[in-house]
Amino acid sequence: MSLFNQYIERYRREEEEFTLEEFLDICKQDRMAYASSAERMLAAIGEPELVDTRKDPRLSRLFSNKVIKVYPAFKDFYGMEDTIEQIVSYFRHAAQGLEEKKQILYLLGPVGGGKSSLAEKLKHLMEKAPFYAIKGSPVNDSPLSLFSADEDGDILLQEYGIALRYLGKVLSPWAVKRLHEYNGDITKFRVVKRWPSVLGQVGISKTEPGDENNQDISSLVGKVDIRKLEKYSQDDPDAYSYSGGLSLSNQGLMEFVEMFKAPIKVLHPLLTATQEGNYKGTEGFGAIPFDGVVLAHSNESEWTTFRNNKNNEAFLDRIYIVKVPYCLRVSEEVKIYEKLLQHSSLSESPCAPGTLEMLAQFSVLTRLKEPENSSIYSKMRVYDGENLKDTDPKAKSYQEYRDFAGVDEGMTGISTRFAFKILSRVFNFDHSEIAANPVHLLYVLEQQIEQEQLPPEVEQRYIAYLKEYLSPHYAEYIEKELQTAYLESYSEYGQNIFDRYVTYADMWIQDQEFRDPDTGEILDRAQLNTELEKIEKPAGIANPKDFRHEVVNFVLRARAQNHGKNPAWTSYEKLRAVIEKRMFSSTEDLLPVISFNAKASSEEQKKHQDFVQRMVDKGYTDKQVRLLAEWYLRARKAS
Repeated sequence: MSLFNQYIERYRREEEEFTLEEFLDICKQDRMAYASSAERMLAAIGEPELVDTRKDPRLSRLFSNKVIKVYPAFKDFYGMEDTIEQIVSYFRHAAQGLEEKKQILYLLGPVGGGKSSLAEKLKHLMEKAPFYAIKGSPVNDSPLSLFSADEDGDILLQEYGIALRYLGKVLSPWAVKRLHEYNGDITKFRVVKRWPSVLGQVGISKTEPGDENNQDISSLVGKVDIRKLEKYSQDDPDAYSYSGGLSLSNQGLMEFVEMFKAPIKVLHPLLTATQEGNYKGTEGFGAIPFDGVVLAHSNESEWTTFRNNKNNEAFLDRIYIVKVPYCLRVSEEVKIYEKLLQHSSLSESPCAPGTLEMLAQFSVLTRLKEPENSSIYSKMRVYDGENLKDTDPKAKSYQEYRDFAGVDEGMTGISTRFAFKILSRVFNFDHSEIAANPVHLLYVLEQQIEQEQLPPEVEQRYIAYLKEYLSPHYAEYIEKELQTAYLESYSEYGQNIFDRYVTYADMWIQDQEFRDPDTGEILDRAQLNTELEKIEKPAGIANPKDFRHEVVNFVLRARAQNHGKNPAWTSYEKLRAVIEKRMFSSTEDLLPVISFNAKASSEEQKKHQDFVQRMVDKGYTDKQVRLLAEWYLRARKAS
């Protein structure tokens, strides 16, 4: 299908027309024909995928081995599992006709946290399923509003399977006037199948707070069209302009942006619309129906001001609050940046490994509450699903951190929007290369923090995150990157040391001699101990005996699940660190190769070029290799 045909096909959703009897026959076959907006939204969201977190060590730590629901419709919303589940629960309960049906869905969260993106997604999902309305109705009157629950309910239930809870809707003043014109003959009404549309404002509308001095309820309920007063009287339904947000979104969804910035008098129609399913216009005719969802969102400061005003108590009980905090998982925050980069020209620009991770770490650190008797950096890692049992004995479990932090964690800190602006500056920092790397990121972050004029204690805290956590940890990371690029067969070398250590330790524990299968050399227990110490001493292992038993036990358990083979040398964090210290216990050979000074011999120059090429293969540009190597050498001298 060509681009233009595809476009035409997408917009060729003509309004099919039916008689009232044909509509009722459709209802008999398809209950979605008369489903509420909440039911249609639920159908558009679709069934969740069930994820058993017991099968994934990281997820099991984050979700306490529960089975969690993942909704493909929200796959681009990272780290929002709880928020999305609450939103889906609202629609599920509203679809069941419970109290949520009468409540405003209110997204509460900090700036740049994703509230507007969620609202846009919900409006997009609302477009997926059509609804049926009386032809010509300016407020999308449901055809079922023509029937009485008391008088027609039993017949509709028995003949067409339409439950009583779908009846009893108010008929709009426009439809009442037509009913009088038809002398009560409802067969003259025609029914149309309509597709909700954000662009056409069909079943979906958006309302924003105006100026306090001139905004009135007409933005919600409509007003008289003065051009029609020549033909109709002021209280005639046909003289009315049903242009308010509630009028346009009947049988659909109305988004109220920054709702609590609006004057309270403007919000009053929402109370009757949600509670009673109808509201009054500005003129003296009957009530106008509303059978839809009101979706509101605003920042926490507006909500706090509104909540603390005693005059607003009637509203507070009619709001279903869903908190939308910032993302608190580094790996999910990285995915958000990657998604944002994909929608920009920077997606093609080089981004050095570790750049997005460092920015995500900084963002998450600013959003976390300081824990007691533990490092906030360790807390950040635990929140990302890491197991720090072997590396930080003071680290607590995920649940312990959450319980101490309380329910408001993630509602403060730097926004994703702010972080992305930082990233834009980093990419454009170098005058000759559009690329990003962690060294420039550290500099830009520090400059920006100083320019933001934050409260002194907040500024000091943010700078401390850079100096005490991000910079030192990046120095370790880039050291390993440089070292692994220096060693051509890094993985093979590490695996050989691992396998030899495990074999020697196993023989030492069993008090057996070891015969080398290649050389035939025999090592007794003392010689085995000497060989093991060559690996352990550079790492400062305090209790070698216990360490050897621990490693051998780990490997024996791992072999049972690995067809009798040793696991990868990187699989056991403690031993991995020991092996790396053994591999790089002498950095004298490393420094001449990674430095960009003039080389003494062609052999050194060749080693240097090979090193640079291996770094480029890892994802760095030539210019970044030089910058990061020089930064590392400076950081090494300073430490």
